[in-house]
Amino acid sequence: MNTLAATFTIEDNDGKGSILRLHGPLDQDAYFALAGPLRQAIKKGCAGELVIDLKDVTRLDDFGALLLAHVHKAAHAVNSPCSIEAARPSVREVLDLLHFQRLINAPALEKPKHENPFVALGGAIIDKVLGAKELIDFTGDVLLCAAIVVRHPFSMRWDDMLTAMRKVGVDAVPIVGLINFLLGFIMAFMTSVQLKQFGANIYVAPLVAIAMVRELGPIMTAIVVTGRSGSAFASEIGAMKISEEVDALSTMGFNPVVFLVMPKMTAAMIVMPILTVFACLFGILGGLLVGVVFLDLTLSNYLSETIDSLSMYAVNWCFFKAVVFAFLITWIGCLRGFQVKGGSSAVGEATTSSVVSGIFLIILWDCIFAFIQLYWS
Repeated sequence: MNTLAATFTIEDNDGKGSILRLHGPLDQDAYFALAGPLRQAIKKGCAGELVIDLKDVTRLDDFGALLLAHVHKAAHAVNSPCSIEAARPSVREVLDLLHFQRLINAPALEKPKHENPFVALGGAIIDKVLGAKELIDFTGDVLLCAAIVVRHPFSMRWDDMLTAMRKVGVDAVPIVGLINFLLGFIMAFMTSVQLKQFGANIYVAPLVAIAMVRELGPIMTAIVVTGRSGSAFASEIGAMKISEEVDALSTMGFNPVVFLVMPKMTAAMIVMPILTVFACLFGILGGLLVGVVFLDLTLSNYLSETIDSLSMYAVNWCFFKAVVFAFLITWIGCLRGFQVKGGSSAVGEATTSSVVSGIFLIILWDCIFAFIQLYWS
């Protein structure tokens, strides 16, 4: 046997308990060699108080401290008090450096309690009901404040509205234009493959125009605005909620909805139809590029077919959708911001929730509009 290897003995302590004498260096090798045997020995032969004698321990590192912690845990498992004595100054210094006393006195982690499924279901239902009540209350506040702004226009901060118009509208033109241009290009390119077989290349123009104006233009614009501006509204109001600026506004006599929500909502409802027009134009431009370059269509023919395929009915629906989507984006973004509670992580959760909820509402209402258009027509 290697004489430098750590060993241990357990002796009776005059009927008061047991003495665990450790010998040699308590290092990594000692930990892996003695951890199992020590647990078994304490479990079988320890009665009363266990005194750990470290007089013959020549060296101790973090693995040795971990070994002693396991000894403490094993002793407590058999209801035996445990103490350390006769440690050399160098050993005691390492134990103090590793906060050994705090380590062994740390409370054990509680096992997670399994909640009754019926209780969990009831709690979830109550949370949803309270959330629905909060949603209805906020919707009522928005409609009431909209009436106040219509009756008293100067109660709203118009400078904030102009700033929001720039952020929601002007700053979004490049990305909205690029996405819809590529969308129109891809749609025209893919459909042309099939239409070429029947010599119907000219129908690419009305296909792209109708798709962009009736569906894709408003939807893609709304999704981009949700990601850019809806999330910004949620994070801005959420940060104000955490820093108690919203409470400060209420204390000073300002209505937070009029002060924070109405400028953003008004700006979005003004610029969204304009953004949608840009989206449709860029989408048609993408289809035009395919028609002229790949399908040998003339510019005049393509534009003539595009104009003939569109009606004021479709254009009016496009504008109406854009306004409704703008209301939904601002409404859900600001609502998520006002719902923020807790620390900074709640702001991130509210931002994510605003984007997900916004996209869901856009798709949902677009489906509703599709049914209305189908049966109204």
